[in-house]
Amino acid sequence: MWGALFFGLSVGIGLAFARVYVLQQRRIRALEKARDRLELEESQVFDFFHGLGAAVSNETKPRDLHRLIVEGTMRILDGSTGAVYLADRKGEHLRPEFVSKGCPMFVDLIASAWRACEALHLSEDPRLGREGPQRPASAMICPLVYGSQKLGLLVVSRRAGGEPFPGSAFKIFKGIAEQSAFALYNAFIFSEAAEKKRIDQDLQVAHEIQRILLPSTAPDVLGYQISGVNIPARHVSGDYYDYIGIDEEHCGIAIADVSGKGVPASLIMAMCRSVLRSQAAGQHSAARVLQQVNAQLFPDIREDMFISMAYAILDRNSSTVTLCRAGHDAPLLYRAKDRTITKVNPPGMAVGIDSGGVFNRVTNDFSLSLESDDCLILYTDGVTEALDRQGAEFGMENVIRSILASASEGAAGIITKLTDDLRAFVGAHPQHDDITLIVIRKK
Repeated sequence: MWGALFFGLSVGIGLAFARVYVLQQRRIRALEKARDRLELEESQVFDFFHGLGAAVSNETKPRDLHRLIVEGTMRILDGSTGAVYLADRKGEHLRPEFVSKGCPMFVDLIASAWRACEALHLSEDPRLGREGPQRPASAMICPLVYGSQKLGLLVVSRRAGGEPFPGSAFKIFKGIAEQSAFALYNAFIFSEAAEKKRIDQDLQVAHEIQRILLPSTAPDVLGYQISGVNIPARHVSGDYYDYIGIDEEHCGIAIADVSGKGVPASLIMAMCRSVLRSQAAGQHSAARVLQQVNAQLFPDIREDMFISMAYAILDRNSSTVTLCRAGHDAPLLYRAKDRTITKVNPPGMAVGIDSGGVFNRVTNDFSLSLESDDCLILYTDGVTEALDRQGAEFGMENVIRSILASASEGAAGIITKLTDDLRAFVGAHPQHDDITLIVIRKK
């Protein structure tokens, strides 16, 4: 009897130990599976973040980055579908940038999440749509926000019949959205920087082309000394000056200022140069040349643009200068015998304002005679309107003072003195307008 009891007890204890062993093994296997899932999840998340970083640093195309975000999110969270929506520049409207096959649009949910800037975790929720085989079992939506800037929305869902996303997945999803927003923002910065670099390169090329279009040296005109300079406020200038060989005895000198600055003004300037040169050859009337320039340019100049010009013709056999002023700043005449400076202010209208009826009537030739050491100074308003740090203008008084101080040093000396005084006056304040100067001195 005792033997049977002991045997039964031994069997019971053995079975109990066996049961405990089996349960322990099951728990160990479950823990190992959970550990493997966590390690896989961690590996997938790490690979995803690494891929985002590599995509940004390698300047991946936007479409590929959007695909990487959506497909990476689906892979990590075992999602069936996904999408990324991005905002326009004003942050007012969303547009789908990448949507996986079969992904529901979630129009109302997306609008709600965007307005409230709130992440949503939905499982068996009526807001997911009507009951049926196409209705998702679960979905997560999260705004893509970097700093205070709303960039878009990230969406992932699981189809009907599958398990809904667990609560732990929502935390991972929000982390993915945070890193995706960081990647998208950096990709935008990289793209903007690359675009700026391309624009800067194009502007540098434009600057070089414009530099070629401007005269590199002054012409050698018997009886005259000539010097000129152009200092653009930006890469390219809307100011223009030129020396034009009319014939063996005459030389044309032009200065112009296109309204506005930058690339549009520089393009009009290039057109002006081409037309002026085509009309100047063999023509001794400065007014007639500018009338032809106006006639050709008027149809192609926008209503809010115009060109102020002055054009002078020098005769190697005479001390008389023929001048036409088309709405340009009045040239300055320095008389050496009494050291006086006066404005030469004949009437005239800017190019591009009138088709010719008024322009041709008011824009005429004006003759003036230069004696030995007299100077004619042509300039654009960037000289007189140069600003210092306090917003004060350089002004005509300073221009006259600089000319008087350097008149004895010749045409180049006047240019040097004026530009040096301008730089000293402006100091570190950015140049706000193009500066062009031409000095014609009678020997």
